[in-house]
Amino acid sequence: MARHTLCWRPGPWAVGLVLMLTAACGPSTPARQPPSPTVPVVDRATFGTLPDGTTVERFTLRNANGVEVVLSSLGAAIHSIRTPDRDGRTADVVLGFDTFDEWTANPPFFGVIVGRYANRIAGGRFSLDGATYTLATNDGPNHLHGGTRGFDKRVWQAEPLGAESSNAVRFTYKSPDGEEGYPGTLAVSVVYTLTPDNALRLDYTATTDKATVVNLSNHAYFNLAGTGTVLDQQLQIHADRYTPVDASLIPTGELASVDGTPFDFRELTAIGARIAADHPQIRIGGGYDHNFVLNGTSGQLRSVARAVDPASGRTLDVQTTEPGVQLYSGNFGSPIVGRHGEAYPRHGAFCLETQHFPDSPNQPAFPSTVLRPGETFHSTTVFTFGVQ
Repeated sequence: MARHTLCWRPGPWAVGLVLMLTAACGPSTPARQPPSPTVPVVDRATFGTLPDGTTVERFTLRNANGVEVVLSSLGAAIHSIRTPDRDGRTADVVLGFDTFDEWTANPPFFGVIVGRYANRIAGGRFSLDGATYTLATNDGPNHLHGGTRGFDKRVWQAEPLGAESSNAVRFTYKSPDGEEGYPGTLAVSVVYTLTPDNALRLDYTATTDKATVVNLSNHAYFNLAGTGTVLDQQLQIHADRYTPVDASLIPTGELASVDGTPFDFRELTAIGARIAADHPQIRIGGGYDHNFVLNGTSGQLRSVARAVDPASGRTLDVQTTEPGVQLYSGNFGSPIVGRHGEAYPRHGAFCLETQHFPDSPNQPAFPSTVLRPGETFHSTTVFTFGVQ
């Protein structure tokens, strides 16, 4: 049977009805589309001006989970990391200051990038390719964290970077030949990226025009409770060995087993559980101020540490490509007045400074920190915040 299609052709009366309805109701509008995903935006603001007229800026990164990170061009520093606890209440989990002048002084190195060589170099001297270099000594007889005006005291150039899945800031600094006694002009870059899964990623690169030594790290002081001491917070470090130190905190050259010592953090352990142990290495530093020899392959990004605050539920997981991490337990001789006028107590924070080993330029058995022309220094560290 033939199939027929029925068609309705409106007469003039129907067309008029349509025109009347359109006039009464207004023109038709397209259906509302779902909102597009929010693209992270880096907030940029002037923080202050140094006596020489140099402007210091601050940058704020946020994600949809309530994590907020504040960075500064002075020292390419972390000024603040706010994260939620298990009940959704946010707190600042790093130590810091309120005022520009306090951040300019910053004797504890709160949150800064330290370099050209993080940690200590014995006697402020090292030899490379037959030449001996004398560095600034700013920690008794030794050189610490790049000297009297290391990277922490320099204003870095800053460039916000945005992407649909994360936001970031790139800091760059060119350290001239001879600065603080180091050979070679060193071009350094550090990119901070805050991701949607609450990770703060630090990507370091450096190149030189002359053989030199390089060891870069961030010196953030963490307190996952946001206040008080960290003695009840738990820590795990994937390290079977550590580097014992002499009375001036210079490694002896030994790679000692953590077995049976207060340095065994291979399982989650309260930081305060053995911090006052009658152990010669604990007595030297008044707590922990030691490099741990990380398990796994140096140069590969791997999980190396975990911290937990049982009270708030906040957690911190650390990944790095570095061979070592310095655990510092905030062994302040006296309280430090910080943010909101709070007196940060002894053991009021812990540092996990991912790094090459201290004094490597004078310790041939340690992983090399030498960088030569034509080579590029690469290092990555990731701090991931969560709750449990």
